[in-house]
Amino acid sequence: MAGISDPLYGARHVAIIMDGNGRWAKRKHLPRAFGHKKGVEAVRNIVRVAGKMGLETMTLYAFSSENWNRPEEEISDLMGLLRQYIQSDIEEFVKNGVRLKVIGNYKALDADIVAMIDNAIEKTAQNSKMTLAVALNYGARDEMLRAVQHIASRVKAGELEPEAINLDHISDALDTADLPPLDLLIRTSGELRLSNFLLWQVAYSELYFTDTLWPDFDKAELEKALQSFGDRERRFGGR
Repeated sequence: MAGISDPLYGARHVAIIMDGNGRWAKRKHLPRAFGHKKGVEAVRNIVRVAGKMGLETMTLYAFSSENWNRPEEEISDLMGLLRQYIQSDIEEFVKNGVRLKVIGNYKALDADIVAMIDNAIEKTAQNSKMTLAVALNYGARDEMLRAVQHIASRVKAGELEPEAINLDHISDALDTADLPPLDLLIRTSGELRLSNFLLWQVAYSELYFTDTLWPDFDKAELEKALQSFGDRERRFGGR
């Protein structure tokens, strides 16, 4: 266990399923769009906090491959907020040494968003203080399917024998190949499921569920999650 003096309690990589924007807005009798806007503000704040705490990597579940099933108006609002976030925060990323990484099939988004993302990734590529990985149009099953297809293509090309395939080959073919192992997965809003997020990576991660809705998730809530992580004994299948 990490000591209480360690603000990260030994965690290098924390992922968050950001849930509850709609319920936050509903409780305040506001349109869902207000909840998503408040959720973006929470993203901005928590990324700043994580950077100051010295977290190496934070992965945020921003838009899943299943979110396309939401009403068209809501999807449009979310894409608009994504555009605003990239435009408004990219210079802060550069200033604070944050490297932006995107996991998932973001190339399927609107062309202007793809161009913004590609520019942001290139502009922050040399930053090393913290990596912010954002999951866009992401689904873990799709990620694993793409990994299997990549490995199968290597086998077909004669680069790899089927019996030589090991766990590292799979990990290296995933979107998260260059990220440290996932230590802690947080889900807000009280839901107790993974929702097709980082299913391979979460194998021996610690899980933390909170009833706090995402727009209300702040530094104090992150510290509670990290302290819970630090209080646990991780055995990785051992005794």
